[in-house]
Amino acid sequence: MGAVHSSSNSLSLSFPSNSTFTTHQCPTTASPTATFSHKSLSKSCLFNPSTLFVITHSRNLAKVAFSNKGSSSVALRRRRRRRCGRVEAMESQKAEVIVKPSFDPFSIQSELLEKMVYDALVWSSLHGLLVGDRKSQKSGKVPGVDMVHAPFALLPMSFPETHWKQACEVAPIFNELVDRVSLDGEFLQKSLSRTKKVDAFTSRLLDIHSKMLEINKKEDIRLGLHRSDYMLDEETKSLLQIELNTISSSFPGLSCRVSELHRMLLHQYKEHLLLDPERIPINNAVNGFADALAKAWKEYDNPRAVILFVVQPEERNMYDQHWLAEVDAVGELQADGTLLVGGEAVAVIYFRAGYAPTDYPSELEWKARLLMEQSSAVKSPSISYHLAGTKKIQQELAKPGVLERFVENKDDITKLRKCFAGLWSLDESHIVNDAIERPGLYVMKPQREGGGNNIYGDDVKESLLRLQQAGNEEDAAYILMQRIFPAQSPAILMREGASHREQTVSELGVYGAYLRIKEKIVVNNSPGYLMRTKVSSSNEGGVAAGFAVLDSIYLV
Repeated sequence: MGAVHSSSNSLSLSFPSNSTFTTHQCPTTASPTATFSHKSLSKSCLFNPSTLFVITHSRNLAKVAFSNKGSSSVALRRRRRRRCGRVEAMESQKAEVIVKPSFDPFSIQSELLEKMVYDALVWSSLHGLLVGDRKSQKSGKVPGVDMVHAPFALLPMSFPETHWKQACEVAPIFNELVDRVSLDGEFLQKSLSRTKKVDAFTSRLLDIHSKMLEINKKEDIRLGLHRSDYMLDEETKSLLQIELNTISSSFPGLSCRVSELHRMLLHQYKEHLLLDPERIPINNAVNGFADALAKAWKEYDNPRAVILFVVQPEERNMYDQHWLAEVDAVGELQADGTLLVGGEAVAVIYFRAGYAPTDYPSELEWKARLLMEQSSAVKSPSISYHLAGTKKIQQELAKPGVLERFVENKDDITKLRKCFAGLWSLDESHIVNDAIERPGLYVMKPQREGGGNNIYGDDVKESLLRLQQAGNEEDAAYILMQRIFPAQSPAILMREGASHREQTVSELGVYGAYLRIKEKIVVNNSPGYLMRTKVSSSNEGGVAAGFAVLDSIYLV
């Protein structure tokens, strides 16, 4: 897989890829530490100083996951109070602090705005709300060098509490739906069979999935770290799902920081803003993900095993991803299914890369993905979970009668369907014809993740006409989705130290953590959320892709 390089303090592998394989040992009761011992070299692998995702959060959770001391129950109760969908009891408030149905940030006077911006930027620098500077060649390569604050909204976005509770309530149902769909290999293969013919990337994923079906590969420990994204449709007042992410659910780290930033600002300037900071829901996404990873590691039952993170190198968003860790490594599969990386057994593999064709520039990356899938390590996601999150499967699940294949509870089915926007395949001619006539009402989506891939407006019409004229099966690489029109709201967006007054729209992502051990569900919850806000004229919404900023919600 490449040449091994060693030095006095690290082990790495030359891996010609956009994916970097990294390891971190999970904490134990005796010694929750950020390093592991490498026997063959008798040296310690170094980790970046920004590995707080696993160091700080897993260390705090170690008392809960790996200890039976009385303090564990206190920590558990504290986490329960902070779970998604719950707003902690408000403290006695001064008369001037009220819950306002709306707030116009444009009304903030210049002098006050300048003070708020300054405080927000200082707080961001001190608390790790950071990304690499795109103008620097070292950005994304050297931690702690050439950093700028992550793009964020200066104040939280108003959001209806009823729809917030709805999104949190349905999250565990979506978690279990993904798990059940992943176990139905026939459904996945059949639903994606036409797509496989015209989409090389999906085809390669299906090939790996087929190999796992052939060898009857069992995943007794199944781990899902998901995020379901929604927009609030202005006309129908409905919360409609945009997509369900089962791989690389980004920003669990930085989203928590933005919620904390906004809570601080509302405290600091409550006499001016008259907003209650307790109306910003507690965001515990990073702890929730770390907790699920730790529990999966524990169930693997090898105290010396490590957690492997697959991340993209030279990534400006490294301070969200590197709340993880980074060490290039070499892997091999043992006869008993154990995956060794740098001589260390791997218990859990967490993919923050691997969702796009650019992550597989050569056969080496595909071999590595297959190697990991064949291993006994817990994967998040496994190949079946990955496929369950594709756009085509989302569209198939929206068909009448399909949810009943996977969900028995009728109330749960109703809750899921209430979130579904209109979704259609391109073999439905009446829908395609309507999209050609009224392209502004549809979005055309390929089987891709990461932002910047969707087709809007007149481009929908042109693309559909081109596919009709071609007369081949290329249309199977796309789906059509109802376009959602959220209400516009004024916001102050922060980029590179400057504030911008903009009319914006927002997208809510609700995280889901799921862990099943054989038939026992160990974790199924929604630990936090991601709010993204963008200029209303922008179609795409990815923060890392440069379209949106990080935000939080203010319940009204």
